[in-house]
Amino acid sequence: MRIFKHLIEHHREGHGHRRFMRGEGHDHHRHFGRGGRVARFLEHGDLRLLVLHLIGEAPRHGYELIKAVEDLTGGAYAPSPGVIYPTLTMLEELGQAEAAAEGTKKLYSITDAGRAALAESKPVLDTILARLAGSTGGREHAVPVLRAMENVKTALRLKLGGRAASAESMRRIADALDELARKIEDF
Repeated sequence: MRIFKHLIEHHREGHGHRRFMRGEGHDHHRHFGRGGRVARFLEHGDLRLLVLHLIGEAPRHGYELIKAVEDLTGGAYAPSPGVIYPTLTMLEELGQAEAAAEGTKKLYSITDAGRAALAESKPVLDTILARLAGSTGGREHAVPVLRAMENVKTALRLKLGGRAASAESMRRIADALDELARKIEDF
């Protein structure tokens, strides 16, 4: 019941659904799922080193790198294209990576300078990889829950995004979500 009580108090304090719909208020959701807990494990420069490591294993496209990072974190974090591609551009500018055009995509490979930088940073890379491996412990059990959460979010977006729902419909949705929160708290 702690979560349910927290939500009620949070709502009463003026942090109602309208503020969250506009993207205001506290960002509690950032502590979970994509970009949450694992994101804080990646300090400044860690992603650059991690990407260099991954293209050192095998040449990859940008989206393959996103998936590889997501796999390393057990699905807890996937960098956005807006983070990956500037990182790849920086690695190219540093001479540590090179891109070969494959149709409309680019295949990124490590250069000799990149291998040297990677070798020099091996202790740091090992620390990053150990942190990421430790942060994913038991996450594979959470995959069905994460999938179900995404299903609920999608259903709500579809219901609330298109046409204006009736007040009765909104009340029933809120009641169902409140009941679900109570049940989850009891587990």
